[in-house]
Amino acid sequence: MRLATLRSSDGGTHAARLDPDPTTATVLADYPSVGHLLRQEHWEEIARTATGPRRVVRPQDLAPVIPRPGKIVCVGLNYARHIEEMGHKRPDVPTLFIKFPEALTRPYNDVPLPPWTQQAADFEGELAADFEGELAVVIGTRARRVPAEAAAEHIAGYAIMNDYSLRDYQYRTQQWHQGKSLERSSGFGPWLTTRDAFRPGAPLQTWLNDAPMQEARTDDLVFPPEALIEYISALYPLEPGDVIVTGTPAGVGHARSPKRYLRHGDTVRVRVEGLGEIANTTIFEEE
Repeated sequence: MRLATLRSSDGGTHAARLDPDPTTATVLADYPSVGHLLRQEHWEEIARTATGPRRVVRPQDLAPVIPRPGKIVCVGLNYARHIEEMGHKRPDVPTLFIKFPEALTRPYNDVPLPPWTQQAADFEGELAADFEGELAVVIGTRARRVPAEAAAEHIAGYAIMNDYSLRDYQYRTQQWHQGKSLERSSGFGPWLTTRDAFRPGAPLQTWLNDAPMQEARTDDLVFPPEALIEYISALYPLEPGDVIVTGTPAGVGHARSPKRYLRHGDTVRVRVEGLGEIANTTIFEEE
C-alpha cells in the first residue's frame, strides 16, 4: 500500500491512498496528512478500507509525505564506502544528527538557495551545496527501549529523502546540524510505501542531471533500520510519524575529485526501486 499527502485546492493538504497506478488516488478526507493518519491506533486498517472522493495525482500535487514530523533523526556514516570516501573510521555506534521539519520540501519542488548561501568562505569561493540520496524509515507505533528483534513491528513504511547539505556550514564546527537543515531544501517522498510492500535491499540510485552519482543496495548498511530503532529508542521514544533518515552511499559531490557541488539549475533525482523517486532542482535566489 502507498500513502501520500496531497495538496488540496484550498491551500491545505489531505492524506490519500494511491492506486496501483499512482496517478490516481482515494482521498482520506478525515486526515490532513499521512502523519495525522499514523497517529490513529488502527491506521493501517483505516487506510486500507476507507472510502472517499477520487482524484488525479500530478507530481506537483505531492507534499512531503509527513509534512511536519515530530522528529527527523538522521544517520551519518552508515554505508562503508561512503565512510571511506569521507575519510572517517567505521563507527562503533550510529552517528546521529537532527533535521528540523522546516528543512523538508515537496518531492518535486525547487530548492531555493538564498544569496548568503551562495558564497562559500572555506571552499575556494565555490558554493558548497551537496546531495545525499537516502532511504527514510517512518515510525508507525510508539517505540521506547525497543530491542532490534522487535523493531520492525514499529515501522510504518519507507520513503526517500535527499539530505541536502551545505558543506561549508557543516564543517565550520564539529557539529553537523547547521549544514543539514536549510529551509525547504530536503525533498521527501514521493509517498509512504508500507512495510509489508517493501523490504530494504532494493537499489538506491542518485542522478545529478543525467549523470549517475550514487548506487548502493539499501540493506548495505553498517546499522540497519532495526538497529537504529533500538539505539535511538533507548535514548528517547520514537512516536508515530517520526522519521529516521538512514544515511547516504558513496558518490556525494563533496568526496569527488574534483568536487562537484550543486549549481543553479541542477536537478538531483533519487530513486529507490519499489519506492518511486523524487527530483529537486536547485535555484539560486537573487538579492
